[in-house]
Amino acid sequence: MLTYYSDDHHLHHGKCELIDGQLMPCFEKPQRADHILQRVKDRQLGEIRPPRDFGRAPIERVHDAAYLDFFAGAWDHWQRQGGQGDLLPFTWPARTLRRLIPTDLHGRLGYYSFDGGAPITAGTWQAAYSAAQVALSAQAEIAAGAHSAFALCRPPGHHAAGDLMGGYCYLNNAAIAAQAFIDQGRRKVAILDVDYHHGNGTQSIFYDRNDVLFTSIHGDPAEEFPFFLGYADELGEGAGEGCNFNYPLPMGSDWDAWSAALEQACQRIGEHGAEVVVVSLGVDTYMEDPISQFKLDSPDYLTMGRRIAALGLPTLFVMEGGYAVDAIGVNAVNVLEGFLAGQA
Repeated sequence: MLTYYSDDHHLHHGKCELIDGQLMPCFEKPQRADHILQRVKDRQLGEIRPPRDFGRAPIERVHDAAYLDFFAGAWDHWQRQGGQGDLLPFTWPARTLRRLIPTDLHGRLGYYSFDGGAPITAGTWQAAYSAAQVALSAQAEIAAGAHSAFALCRPPGHHAAGDLMGGYCYLNNAAIAAQAFIDQGRRKVAILDVDYHHGNGTQSIFYDRNDVLFTSIHGDPAEEFPFFLGYADELGEGAGEGCNFNYPLPMGSDWDAWSAALEQACQRIGEHGAEVVVVSLGVDTYMEDPISQFKLDSPDYLTMGRRIAALGLPTLFVMEGGYAVDAIGVNAVNVLEGFLAGQA
């Protein structure tokens, strides 16, 4: 399986995030991608290539241009103001406030953010931009006839909406790739999000559309981040009604419960008539993940990959979460190796 990867991800290394009332070192850190890359090499999964540069146009098919302009220039604006440290929001347009876009940097940052978990550093824009190009490059391989490819993206993307960052995510790599498939002539695309946390950004981007099916297996948002999206009764709206399926599971869910939800999601993908699958590959479902509460073990990821392969569809894997750094490479590559074995 071909892997696309950019060393630009090292340019994004936030110093801290706000967790439980404290500023803590970021769980989303460069070592995550480094461990996965090394495992890809150790297991001789296949060729590793740098991404091509497709420019901003395919990103703007998913993300608002004003949001991208803000994100691209936020760090320089912060430096002109004499800013020290990471740029983090501290105010948001909550329910009783007006949704106006202020001229002030911090006001705009709050408008374009939904939490304090997406710090902007000197290299964040370039890292996120390159991650999107990684996803687009892997997508292009499948569009050209490859049956599968792996986009080793960092930072992750599935929490980012059309004009919103948060949850470690800035640009929605999986959504950008799915939109590229549609723009290049695919009639129906399915996204399978297996990250522990609901892909709220991806859902919101495609919620009123019937050309992209979104399925997600995740921690119950009644008790898990992102809290305000990801419930089972969210089925899409307008043209997208019946094209959104969430499978929220309680804390402590093991492989038996998780795989039952996977089976339901795969059945939906088959019924949708999808021509290609984009997998938002989070492995924070692992039993030792420091910020997640499922109980999957490393061998389970091999089985996961085999079940995805049984769909018989061209499949793009886009890296999302996973914060047990020592195990992330094994778990992510197990999914890919299970997929390849399932094709045999």
